[in-house]
Amino acid sequence: MANAFVAAFEILSFGAIIVLIVLGLGIIASMMGIFNFAQGEFVLLGAYVTYLAYAKGVPIWVGMVAAPFLVGALGFVLEALIIRRFYAAPIVAMLGTYALGLIIRETVRGLIGGFYLTVPEPVGGSIDIGAMHISAWRFTIIVITLMVMGGCYLLLSRTSFGLRVRATLENPSLARASGISTPLIYGATFAFGAALAGLAGALIVPVFSLFADLGLRFLIQGFVAVMVGGVGSFIGPVAGAGVIGTLSAALPWVMAPVVADVLVFVLAIVFIKFRPQGLIAGKGV
Repeated sequence: MANAFVAAFEILSFGAIIVLIVLGLGIIASMMGIFNFAQGEFVLLGAYVTYLAYAKGVPIWVGMVAAPFLVGALGFVLEALIIRRFYAAPIVAMLGTYALGLIIRETVRGLIGGFYLTVPEPVGGSIDIGAMHISAWRFTIIVITLMVMGGCYLLLSRTSFGLRVRATLENPSLARASGISTPLIYGATFAFGAALAGLAGALIVPVFSLFADLGLRFLIQGFVAVMVGGVGSFIGPVAGAGVIGTLSAALPWVMAPVVADVLVFVLAIVFIKFRPQGLIAGKGV
């Protein structure tokens, strides 16, 4: 029973990480009609900022708080300077984000080399529940993810910014005619998605360490999760992240990790084949 509880907790904590990444990826895909293939590298940048804070002797919490803001600001600049020019050609825009991701990844590789750099967990130790011991930091990740999910939902459904975002998503032409600055909304949305990825990177670097290809694993899983969940709503990508995160974390407990990864992708492809709109389709929150 204890082992089953610990396994369930590990699965839940990994799923929380995927949810954070997929939230940003799904918001960008729903708003702009493109998949941001630099999202994994935004995760990497969040982890790198956190590592730099730790290496410079700054409290690690400072780096974790700064990471989403710095990565979000970079996302805003990249959207305004590069990505915005290619919205009329979504394929070109996706290729552009892939190129940006490649540049970011190789730049970080040049800075850290081929090393795996460790960062201590800000909340150390474990939480004891009877004979069971669970990581205090992984529990913190779950709590932060739930708070971010709630905050995102309230932002999109209960604020004037969220109303403008939803209006732009539903009908960009009508939104512009109503006085909404759609370029600003696109830039803010892209920055918000990048910031969520930066936060994810900051939270996971104590768990997975920092290395140049850190974001690649989560990008692929995030992309599959968005496709499974469905583009166009807040709930869809979250549901897809829950499914893919659970499978990705659970299957390695019963089979080889490589076989588990392949099986997850095969199951996702089969599902998308028979339900291309995803678990939850449609626009809105």
